[in-house]
Amino acid sequence: MLEKKEPSESESTTPGAPPQGDEPTAAQPAAAAEAKPEPPAKPPKAEKQDKQQKKDKKAKQGPEGKARPAAEPEGPPPEPAPRPRLLEHYEQRVRAKLTQQFGLRNAHEIPKLVKIVLNVGMGDAPKNPKGLEAATAELAAITGQHAVVTRAKKAIANFNLRQGMAIGCAVTLRGARMYEFLDRFITIAVPRMRDFRGLSPDSFDGRGNYTIGIKEQMIFPEIDYDKVEKIHGMDITVVTSAGRDDTARALLRELGMPFRGEAPVVVN
Repeated sequence: MLEKKEPSESESTTPGAPPQGDEPTAAQPAAAAEAKPEPPAKPPKAEKQDKQQKKDKKAKQGPEGKARPAAEPEGPPPEPAPRPRLLEHYEQRVRAKLTQQFGLRNAHEIPKLVKIVLNVGMGDAPKNPKGLEAATAELAAITGQHAVVTRAKKAIANFNLRQGMAIGCAVTLRGARMYEFLDRFITIAVPRMRDFRGLSPDSFDGRGNYTIGIKEQMIFPEIDYDKVEKIHGMDITVVTSAGRDDTARALLRELGMPFRGEAPVVVN
């Protein structure tokens, strides 16, 4: 009988081991690595953009990973503000009247308002900074626009003034706010002046600009009398495009400015 040969240690096969003929060589993994394409390297700018997009995505999501709902505006959208009454009066009546009165042929020659500057000077501002803050807040309430603090341009030893010290505040109005302020000033503030008999018609500077000096800020209805710490005045300068005083005076007269000795024009 034939004897059954037992497999030797070299011929013994372990479970899971690959067959002898299929043993991988060292060149195969290298070839496989060469065959696999490498991903292209991203430039540093692209990596930064990816990180920023991930941060923005996390910020939009809530604490539990859920997307936050977009904030919806409450109530109906705001309606556009109506045009100032004084501006419509100027376009409909004043322009035609000035053109006929002075015989102007070019539409650009018709005088118009350019800006209104309100200036408050506070001599004791370096010693009383709270007074300057109160004046700035009052000027902002009167005009509806943030006031700018004015500073000294040069040093004056007799007044203990250094260059750059805060000495007042000012506001420059243009456009719709300019016409709204002038309308409120003529119809409400000017009649509240003490012993008012009309504005001086001689306060022009020779180039068509008119300046009004006010002694008290209490004539404006926006000022609360109980909260006023100190009574102060201000200068109001109306700058026009007219190069002469007579055309500028006619423009302000037609806008309703009550000059002394003249009947004011009623603005409807």
